[in-house]
Amino acid sequence: MGTDPTAAGNPADQPPANGLSTHGQTPTPVDGVSAAYALPAPKPHVDQNPKGKRLAVLALTALGVVYGDIGTSPLYALRECFKPEHGLTATPEHVYGVLSLIVWSLMLVVTVKYIIFVMRADNRGEGGILALLALILQRETVHKFRRAVLISIALVGAALLYGDGTITPAMSVLGAVEGLKVVAPALEKVVVPLTMVIIAALFFFQKHGTAKVGVFFGPVMLLWFGTLAVLGVREMLLAPAVLNGLNPIHGINLIIEQGPAALVLMGAVVLAVTGAEALAADMGHFGKKPIRLAWLWLVFPCLLLNYFGQGALILRDPGAISSPFFLLAPEALRVPLILLATAAAVIASQAMISGAFSITQQCVQLGYSPRVTIVHTSAREFGQIYIPEVNWALAIGCILIVLGFRDSSSLGAAYGIAVTGTFLCTSLLFVAIASARWNWRGWQVLLVAVGFLALDLPFVSANLIKVAAGGWVPLVIGLAIFTMMTTWKRGRDILRERLRENKMPLQMFLDSFATGKTPRVPGTAVFMTSEPGGAPVVLLHHLKHNKVLHEQVILLSIQTGDVPEVPVAERLASLDRMEKGFIHVVARYGFMESPDVKEILAVLRTQGVKTKPLDTSYYLGREELIPADKPWKKGGLSMNIWRKRLFAIMAKNARSAAAFFNLPPNRVVELGTQIEF
Repeated sequence: MGTDPTAAGNPADQPPANGLSTHGQTPTPVDGVSAAYALPAPKPHVDQNPKGKRLAVLALTALGVVYGDIGTSPLYALRECFKPEHGLTATPEHVYGVLSLIVWSLMLVVTVKYIIFVMRADNRGEGGILALLALILQRETVHKFRRAVLISIALVGAALLYGDGTITPAMSVLGAVEGLKVVAPALEKVVVPLTMVIIAALFFFQKHGTAKVGVFFGPVMLLWFGTLAVLGVREMLLAPAVLNGLNPIHGINLIIEQGPAALVLMGAVVLAVTGAEALAADMGHFGKKPIRLAWLWLVFPCLLLNYFGQGALILRDPGAISSPFFLLAPEALRVPLILLATAAAVIASQAMISGAFSITQQCVQLGYSPRVTIVHTSAREFGQIYIPEVNWALAIGCILIVLGFRDSSSLGAAYGIAVTGTFLCTSLLFVAIASARWNWRGWQVLLVAVGFLALDLPFVSANLIKVAAGGWVPLVIGLAIFTMMTTWKRGRDILRERLRENKMPLQMFLDSFATGKTPRVPGTAVFMTSEPGGAPVVLLHHLKHNKVLHEQVILLSIQTGDVPEVPVAERLASLDRMEKGFIHVVARYGFMESPDVKEILAVLRTQGVKTKPLDTSYYLGREELIPADKPWKKGGLSMNIWRKRLFAIMAKNARSAAAFFNLPPNRVVELGTQIEF
């Protein structure tokens, strides 16, 4: 009999729970936590209706985290619209048309779609594409096929976000450093090396967290947006006719004039709205009200003023189209502007990197990624984490992209496709939520679906035609991530099916154990299992080899729910005291939390389950997976040979269960075996 590869109790090894099972037992109520056992304080939740100074502080902080990406778009968005291949000249009508497309893209995509609609779909305050998926899966009535489709859509969107996180630092930092070419054309040769140094430093300092420097993000971005506005207003006063760009007719006329070529132009216009996906993803950190306030009263107006300022400059001097952003500033202020733009680009990159860490944590908890090293870098701010595996993968990817594309103009083709793909996935999930959870009427769902798709499909189509020019980069990254996520999930399901053949019902084990004379020794043994209904195979393996058992045995299952966080007072889903000193416990965590077995034992003490740290041993299963040279086809599950090998490699490199569950290293016993599948 082999050791259960899920015996380590990894939440990633379990299907997401839609309400945690008590397995036929009445759960023991957990009424609160005793201060005598030093339980961790509940994690702070963002005030959903802040006022006064608190609202202002949250709105200021959101400037750096939420709006860093979209806030640096003026560095390159308007310039890219007038690239020679788009066939546009710097005539007034073309300038008005491009400005109209940018203005109304910001209005419809960001303000209407995300601020008004998408941010309504939150999972207990959390947003983001996986939070939307978890919200949908909370309904047990979701049809099996529809469930599979929605999961695939969410995973595609999450995978594309990794591509976005890889490209954003390269694009933003390159766009800022390229200002050196405006100051002195001879400095062009230092742009790429300097960009690589800045990116390398950015990723190197991730391990220290952003708790100390994060306080400067908001003020720096406030200065940045203020600078955008001042530069724009200064130029608009010299050419006020540029305000004609507010009229949507100019944008419509430009699309009609360009015909099929307008699709290519839209691929450049979308650069003005990159970063909109961060609005929903960061709801859990700031709340809806500060994010909306910052957009409507500061970010949106400042962006418009700067874009119109650039347009006014082009009307006065068509030659400024080569770098309209940096040419807005007086010559004496261009070097300080480059420094400020670089700082803003670093902050924008930090937001995307932190987002990649957060998505990875959610994937681990929801069962789509193997265990990784999750380091909490702040004792006060929930959600500030560092994942070295993801950090260095992104760093290598960013540096390779800089070396491959070498300038932001070339990289523009690769940038949009990841963002627009995420836009489309978010729209589809929102429509599913409106239909399944909010019970909107059919015509309402159809109206929103048509409206969202009318916005998303032109942008997606415009970027798909740029695949050969660099759009393949985020697609390859996304495909690789999607393949690994689905392979991990399918592999765990197959192994669970494989091991059910040797599963012994828990009651049957207790009955057989009661008739034996197994010696009992003082202390507590904690056996972790992801199969609450059966005896852990690691327990059977332990009895087979050691022929002894502790006086108190805790069978612990950790399950991940479809909610972001579970309060400590609700940590136990069930507590069943059985015969012969056996205790069956099911603990639950949210998909934004990291499980902690020591915390669970502290909660158990408040329920009368006494354990002493120096008398408690933890038993885990460690397995070596051996993929057979034939596809797996059994129990409705299948997997090709190459995916089995990939799964075995991922399992071998997963973080140890002892470290993941925060177990004391000197109290852990691992029992291993080989498993062929």
